[in-house]
Formats: sequence, structure tokens, C-alpha cells
Amino acid sequence: MKTIIVIGGSKGIGKALVKKLLTHSKVINISRSEPDLTHYNLTHYYCNVTQDELPEIKQADGLVYCPGNINLKPITSLSIKDFIYDFEINVLGAVKSIQKYLHVLKKGHNPAIVLFSSVATKLGMPFHTSIATVKAGIEGLVKSLAAEMAPAIRVNAIAPTVTNTQLAHKILRNEKIIENITNRHPLKKILEPEEVAILADFLISNNTMSLTGQIFHMDCGLVTLKI
Repeated sequence: MKTIIVIGGSKGIGKALVKKLLTHSKVINISRSEPDLTHYNLTHYYCNVTQDELPEIKQADGLVYCPGNINLKPITSLSIKDFIYDFEINVLGAVKSIQKYLHVLKKGHNPAIVLFSSVATKLGMPFHTSIATVKAGIEGLVKSLAAEMAPAIRVNAIAPTVTNTQLAHKILRNEKIIENITNRHPLKKILEPEEVAILADFLISNNTMSLTGQIFHMDCGLVTLKI
């Protein structure tokens, strides 16, 4: 049985992933709040990744970094502190986690790392300046780290479109907006966190031994199709 470290597994996509992983793996969740589920294969550590010291872990076969934020503002309303804050959550937190547990992962069984980007890196959208910038940093990290870690550790990322999580509720705030966003996607749907969790679970598994350095766009056709 594999042991997977999930950073930020108490809410949204992270929570859906923890539930999925627990069907076949031990899970070590590290987050600011405890998941509202219990399982004999689940261990939780309280930690604010950007501020606190990460816990010592002796064995792990995979790492998934889930924390992110949605900071949608005009460029004139974004301060340098906004950019720094977004970079700390999305990029530096991932780097800190990888550096902390890299030596543990190297000793794991077919180890893999999964990070999260966004469709905003490929599709220019108003008010996405900060998030697109930091998620582009994640994509650069994935490709560079995958090259550096090959063949020992696989590194991939998922770039979802808007997903129905608590974090996205400020976007999906009424039925009319939900309808408009849904209709922008060729598949006429919005992602559910469980769908993203299935792909993350797949990428961390032994079924993807030939995949590394890839960014997987779960875009419901938004970026790749024009219909």
C-alpha cells in the first residue's frame, strides 16, 4: 500500500482527492484545517504551509500540492503584495513542500509529484493577471523539476477550468453566472472536484509510469476547442 502526502486535503479538490486515495492508499494530510472525515489510513497534521515548519515524515511514495487561491482583480487594483501573496501560496508553498520531502520521495515506490496549474495560463482572460502569472510559474516548475528528477520521480500538473468548490463560490455566485460560464465550455459543464481528483489519483499511481513533465488541461474544451 502506497503512502501519499496531500498538502491542503481538507477542502475542495484536495478533500475529494483524499477520499479517493483512501480507497487504496495511506494518506498523510497537511493543512490548516482538519478534514471532516476519519479513516484508519488517514493521518492529519495541522500546518500553514507558507508560515509553519512542515512535519517530519519518514516514508512517502507521492506528493500532491493542492493549495491555491482565486484573486481576480483589474491590474490597477492589484498591489505588489497581492502578487507576492499569490506567489507564496501557489508556488513557494509547493517548492517548500517538495524540498522538504524530496529525500523521502526518492526512497519511495515509483514516486510521483502532482501540482495544480490553471487554464488561465493558456487562455487570456481579464482580471486573471496574478493567478495566470503564478500558475505559469507552476508549469515552469513542473517541466524543470521533471527533467531534474528523471528517472527517479515523475512530476506532472493538472490545469483545471473553473471547478465547483467553495473557493470558486465567489465566481459561481448566482444561477445566471453559472449558466453563462457553463455555456462558454464546449462540453457545457463545470468541473466537479471529484473529476479532478480522479485524474490526480491516476497521475500519482503506477498506471502513469511513462508520464512526466506534462500539464493536463481539464478544460471541458474551453482552451482547445472553438465551437
